Amino acid sequence: MKILLCHTYYLQRGGEDCCYEEERDYLRAHGHSVIEYVRHNGEMTRMGPLSAAATTIWSRRAAREIAALIDDERPDVLHCTNAFPTISPAACYVAHRRGVPVVQALQNYRWLCANGYLMRSGGPCEQCVKRPLPLAAVRHRCYRNSFAATAAVVAMQAVHHRFGRYASKVDAFFAPTQFARQRFIEGGFPPERTHVKWNFVSRDAGVGRGDGGYVMFAGRLSPEKGVATLLEAWRRDPALPRLVIAGDGPLADAVRTAALQDGRIDWRGAVPLGEVQKLMGAAAAVVMPSVWYETFGRTIVEALSCGTPVVASRLGAMAELVEDGRTGVHFAPASADDLASKVRAIVALPADRLAHLRRAARSAYESRFTAAANYQRLMEIYDLAAAHTHKRRRPTHDWRPPPAPQSGHAAANPEFVLMDA
Repeated sequence: MKILLCHTYYLQRGGEDCCYEEERDYLRAHGHSVIEYVRHNGEMTRMGPLSAAATTIWSRRAAREIAALIDDERPDVLHCTNAFPTISPAACYVAHRRGVPVVQALQNYRWLCANGYLMRSGGPCEQCVKRPLPLAAVRHRCYRNSFAATAAVVAMQAVHHRFGRYASKVDAFFAPTQFARQRFIEGGFPPERTHVKWNFVSRDAGVGRGDGGYVMFAGRLSPEKGVATLLEAWRRDPALPRLVIAGDGPLADAVRTAALQDGRIDWRGAVPLGEVQKLMGAAAAVVMPSVWYETFGRTIVEALSCGTPVVASRLGAMAELVEDGRTGVHFAPASADDLASKVRAIVALPADRLAHLRRAARSAYESRFTAAANYQRLMEIYDLAAAHTHKRRRPTHDWRPPPAPQSGHAAANPEFVLMDA
């Protein structure tokens, strides 16, 4: 099979970038010919505000270049991960008009929420999910705390999704959890074409011993990840064990200060994945205190692969991925006291009970989150997309973009990445 993958990399590398690369690599490992159309969010910093807004709604450059790729390469499917903002929905429109099955991953909540998190003021927010025009996002400046930038995102949502055009161009969507899928369906996505495909961890470090005498947090040090709740739990409760923190981000100064004031807190900064997995394997538990829904929770699966139970917020995807009492425990979201209580409880378990949790954690990984299981599910979704393509009108080679604001500024034109395995 020949597959055209489209992805926009984030300014700061995150889970979506990892998912894209892992899917690309395992498709190639299974003998598929993979063509990449890759862009970078940094391109937007070289554009004027009007050009950036117009590109977010409809990227003429992406439409032109993807059309040429499809005409030259004749892919069997277009698989788009993150198209925001430099590729835009143009990729799906162009492929649709050329009769190529279109698959769109839903790895964040951007189509439902301007900031992509379904979060505002430190907690979950679904105010815009069912609104035909999410003007509340503009009022609250939900994207980058900017009126203009938020308006551009809302305009993209309105032009493509809120009026039903975008969904008609995509043959199959997939979200990484049932919880995320339900949010998208409530936001207007077609349930019969919106599927679930869990993410996975390609590097299996094996089961750890859990004998390190500490619990661990691994992830971006940012407000939505519940870092404040984590630090507050250790500040309040002197009985908690050593806490190893691996990660970096905007709250790094707060973590550094906490580590200087509390000898139990060991901040390692940004750590390579292999080292993270070693630390997870030796940990008694991994803490996932996010205060937003999470579309998936890659850290959870990394912990499960090491056989390490997870102490997770009883919220969104985390509550779905962690089986309370079997592969970890849940605590009340944003509650430092409940987090502390659950950490104390899990580290105080008898050795046989903790061993049982560790076996169950590893079993959950092996049954749901391996590369093999993920590959099989992706092939099923490609087949569903192809079947849906056969039902729509005959392909044509002309296309027109949807109405979009015209920019008076010249867009930046960095080279796009094209590779064929």
